[in-house]
Amino acid sequence: MAYRDEVALRQPDWYGGAVPSFGDPQARLLVLGLAPGVSGAHRTGRPFTGDYAGDLLYETLTRHGFANGAFDARPDDGLALHDCMVTNAVRCVPPQNKPVGAEINTCRQFLLSRMATLPRLAAVVCLGRIAHDSLVRGLGARLADHPFGHGAAHDVAGYRIFDSYHCSRYNTNTGRLTPAMFDSVFAAVRAHLDRSG
Repeated sequence: MAYRDEVALRQPDWYGGAVPSFGDPQARLLVLGLAPGVSGAHRTGRPFTGDYAGDLLYETLTRHGFANGAFDARPDDGLALHDCMVTNAVRCVPPQNKPVGAEINTCRQFLLSRMATLPRLAAVVCLGRIAHDSLVRGLGARLADHPFGHGAAHDVAGYRIFDSYHCSRYNTNTGRLTPAMFDSVFAAVRAHLDRSG
């Protein structure tokens, strides 16, 4: 809280609060990120909007038919998601983009509540280990039975969970995640949803 107050003093015009989910209320796909970036969603009030991670995410969603391609890194750009919703495991910006366990645990209830409002939800893409671990724990499964790994898929509590490294600039600049690697995860999601109807 102190960190968010400090940012608010420096940037009083920024959104600054818990960032709501964004997308289609009839979504079969939920994309689960880590937390709002300080100069991204914390500033704009829309997940993955205003920093590099959103460029790669929304471009990839568009390529696989989950977005209309109007992304311009601002909440009034006209972007619409189709059969997809985007949210974060942690709702408020954490210091250094590193949420602590208590914050992750507290926000898990909001993630599960969001999922409960999506009547057609069938698949979740977890962007990074924290998102994956929070979801698996929230669904009552053991992490040892469902370990995180880029490109891995798990069936938990009636959902197919797909794992990807987070689409942060750090991961792409270091080569840990390439656009092709990221694209392959969403190609697998699209194939799964197309098969399941």
